[in-house]
Amino acid sequence: MRVGVEVGGTFTDLIRIQNGSIRVAKVPSTPAEPDRGVIHALDAAGIDLSALDDFVHGSTVATNAILERKGGRTAAIVTKGLRDIFLLQRHDRTSIYKLNYRKPEPIVERQHVFEIDERITSDGNVVKGIDEETTKAELSRFLAQEEFDAVAICLLNSYRNSDHERLVERLIAGIDADLSVTCSVDVAPEFREYERASTTALAAYVQPAIRGYLRRLERSLSSRGFSGRFSMMQSNGGRLPAAAMGKNAISALYSGPAAGVIGATTMAKSRGISDIITLDMGGTSTDVSLVVAGKPDLTPETKISGLPVRAPVIDIETVGSGGGSIVWVDDGGLMRVGPSSAGADPGPACYGRGGKLPTVTDAHLVRGTLRQEMFRAGALELDPQAAHESFKDIATRLGTTVREVADHSIRLAESSIVRAIERVSTQRGRDPRNFTLVPFGGAGALHAARVAEELGIQKIYVPMNSGVLSAVGLLVADYVHYCAKSERVILNQEALPKIANILDELRDSAKKYLHSQGVKGSPLFRATLDMRYVGQAFEVPVLLDGNRDDVSSAMIAEKFSEAHQKIFEFSKPPDEPIEIVTFRMGAQVESSDAFLNMVRPADGDRDSDGTPFYADIFENGRLVKCAFYTGRGLGSVAIAGPCVISDETSTIFVPEGWTAVTDGLGNVLLDNISGERE
Repeated sequence: MRVGVEVGGTFTDLIRIQNGSIRVAKVPSTPAEPDRGVIHALDAAGIDLSALDDFVHGSTVATNAILERKGGRTAAIVTKGLRDIFLLQRHDRTSIYKLNYRKPEPIVERQHVFEIDERITSDGNVVKGIDEETTKAELSRFLAQEEFDAVAICLLNSYRNSDHERLVERLIAGIDADLSVTCSVDVAPEFREYERASTTALAAYVQPAIRGYLRRLERSLSSRGFSGRFSMMQSNGGRLPAAAMGKNAISALYSGPAAGVIGATTMAKSRGISDIITLDMGGTSTDVSLVVAGKPDLTPETKISGLPVRAPVIDIETVGSGGGSIVWVDDGGLMRVGPSSAGADPGPACYGRGGKLPTVTDAHLVRGTLRQEMFRAGALELDPQAAHESFKDIATRLGTTVREVADHSIRLAESSIVRAIERVSTQRGRDPRNFTLVPFGGAGALHAARVAEELGIQKIYVPMNSGVLSAVGLLVADYVHYCAKSERVILNQEALPKIANILDELRDSAKKYLHSQGVKGSPLFRATLDMRYVGQAFEVPVLLDGNRDDVSSAMIAEKFSEAHQKIFEFSKPPDEPIEIVTFRMGAQVESSDAFLNMVRPADGDRDSDGTPFYADIFENGRLVKCAFYTGRGLGSVAIAGPCVISDETSTIFVPEGWTAVTDGLGNVLLDNISGERE
C-alpha cells in the first residue's frame, strides 16, 4: 500500500494505491497545524497505517515559514567586510516606477550577522587563515547574546574551498552541539555571493520549522503503527527520504506545485502526450508550467518574498487566482481578483465557515457552473445563498447584477491565468498552440477550456483524479538529488578532460549521497552546464545527457548556441569564446512501479448511467442551458458542450464549441471543434 498526501493552502489531498485499486480523500487544510490536516486525511480515507509501506508527503511548511516570517531565529556568519550583504542585496529595482520602492526584507537582522577575519581567493587559495582559539571565544560571546535556533555559515569563495566553513561548523558544534547549522557548501556551492548567502540563510531559517514539523508528523504516524518508508517531495520534482529534509529543508520549498507537474507529466505520457502545459488551480493560487518531450523545465534559481533561492526547481509561474481568491474593487472602481485568498479558514462564503468575502468559488456557485448537489470536495455542504449575498455590495457599487459580477470575476481570474501561461510559453519562444493543456487541482478543469481558447490551444487532457493530482505526483516521483560546482572553464577541445573530470566527480557525489540516504539502485544522470559568451554577465543553462561520455566541444558549443538563440533571439559566430561557469548533475533513481497499479478510477467515483440533468448557467454574459453529468462513466461517445462533468475531486466545464470524451479509466479529453477564437 502506498499513500501520497499533499498539503495545500485550502485542501489537503490524499491518494492511496493498493492492489490495483485507488482511493482518494480531500479534507480542509489546517494552516496552524498542517500535520493535523495530514492525519485528518488519513482518517478520512480509512488508512491502516500498520499496513502502509510507502508514505510520500508534500507540504507548504517551508514556504509558509518564510512568507509569514515564522522560521527560527537565525544568525549568519560571514567573512569580515560582508556584514551588510543581506541588506545591500543587488542594485536592481524590481518595480522601477514605484517611488516608495523598498528592497525585500532580509530574514537575518544586521545585529545577528557575525564577521570572521578570514579570506580565501576565488581560485580556492587561503590568504588569511582562521585563528581557532580567538574565533571560538568570540563566537561563544556572540551566540550567548541571543537564543538562536539556527546558524547560517557563508564565507567568501567557500564554493572553491570549504575548509574554513567546515572549521567554523566544528567550532559551533563545540559551543552548542544542539544548534542547527547550515553551511553554504551544502546547500548552494556556487559563485555569486549574495545569492549563495540568501539561499544559505533561508535554508537555516526554515530548518527548525521543517525539523519540528517532521518530528511531530513522524511521532503521530508511528503512534498509529506506521513503520514504512517516509519520503518528502522536493522543488526539483524528485523525492528524498524525510530524514534528508532535516538537513536541507530549502529543497522542499515548492514541493506541492512540483508534485503536480510530475503527476500531470506522468499521466499525460501514459496517454502518449509529451508536450503539455500544466494548469494547477487550487484554493489559493494557480501554478502553470511547460513540459517539452515529457521533461519539465528546470531553473537553477527562484525567489520567495523577493529573496533569491539558488537551487534547482521546476520552472513554475504562480498567480494569485485560485478558487479562494477574493473578488474586490480597487480605489479606481475596477474589479480585481486576488491575490488575497480566503484560504482554508474561513474559506469562501459558500463554505459556511464564517467567510463573508466573495471568492472565485462563490462566483461559480452564483453563475451555476458549480452546484451544491455535485460538490463533494472535503465533504463540505455549499451555501448558494451565502455566495449570492457575498457579491451584493460589489454589484451595488458597480451598478450591475450579482450574476454579472460573478461572471466577470471568473473571466478576470482566467485572464490572469492566460498571462501566466504566456510567460512560460510565448515569452520564452514556445507556441502554446503546439501543446496540450492539462488542468488539475480542484478548480483547474472549470477554467481550462476558456483559457485554452484565448491561447489557441485545441486539446485539453483532464487526468483521472485531477483534483488530487499533486498527491498522485508524490507517488510517481523518483528519488532525485542534484549536485553543483562553480568553476570557470573556457570551452575548447583541450578543456574536455577537465570537463569530463568535473562531471565524473559530480556523478560520484550525487550517487554517493543517494546511497547514504538509503536509496539503492543505479541512477540515471542529467547534466546541465551554465554557459555564456566570455564577457556576458549571466548564463544560459545547456542540458546534456549526463550518462554519456562522448561529448565534444563542438557539440556543447552547438547546444549553447541553440539555447542562446531561443532565449535572446541571436547567437554569435562560432569562433566567439564561450565559457562554462557552473556544472550541475542530477541523479535519478526510480522509486517504484506505483504508476503501473493506477489502472482503475477511484473508489467511490463509479460510472454514472450517462443520463444528465439540465439547468441554466450564466456564462459570458448570457443564460445557457447546460447538461450536468455525475461521474465520468459516459462511454466513448463524444459529448457536446455546454455541459459540466463532476466527479469526486473536480468539476469539468465544457463550453459550447467543445466536445468531451472519456477513455473508461476516468480520463477526459476535450477538443475544440469550433477552431481558434477570433
